[in-house]
Amino acid sequence: MRIVVLGLGNILLRDEGVGVRVVEALAARYVLPAVVEVVDGGTVGMDLLDTLAGCDHLLVCDAVQTGAPPASVVKLADAEVPALFQTRFSPHQLGLAEVLATLILMEEAPAALTLIGVVPADLELGVELSPEVAVALERAVECLADALRGLDLVLEPRSPAFSPSPPTPLPQGERGVPV
Repeated sequence: MRIVVLGLGNILLRDEGVGVRVVEALAARYVLPAVVEVVDGGTVGMDLLDTLAGCDHLLVCDAVQTGAPPASVVKLADAEVPALFQTRFSPHQLGLAEVLATLILMEEAPAALTLIGVVPADLELGVELSPEVAVALERAVECLADALRGLDLVLEPRSPAFSPSPPTPLPQGERGVPV
C-alpha cells in the first residue's frame, strides 16, 4: 500500500498556502507509517505526475472555495474532488485537475482520493496565515489524521521532548518522509 499526503498552495499568498502548512504540521505532530509519503506539492502541477502515479490513496490538502464561510474545513472524497476544481481559484488547482485526468488516462490514478479543504480568509501577499485560518489549520490536521486512521493506520504522536524545533518546510515539489 502506498499513500500520498499532498499539500498544495502558494505559501506567499497567505491562506492560499494552507495545504502546505497542514501537511507540514501533520508531519511535525505525528510519526507516520512508512507507507505514508508526505509531499509539499506547492504550485507545481504536472510535475507531480510521477509522484502521484500508482499510489493507492491520495489525500490532498488545499485552500478551496466552496461558498462556506472563511476558515471552514471541508472533506470530500473520490468523484466529488475533481468537480470542486472545475471552478478555478488559483493556478495550481487547474494543475491538479489535469494531473488527475492524466493519471486516469495512464491507468495510474489513485484508487481512492480524499480532499481536506480549508476556505481561505485572506489571499493577499504574505507568508503568515490569517488568524481565522491559523485556527482552522488545527482542525484540518486532525481531519487529515482521522482520514489516515480510517485507513487502519496507526499515527504515533511525536513526543514534545524529542520533537525537533519548528517543522522544517519541505522544498516545493520535493518529497519528504518525516523522520
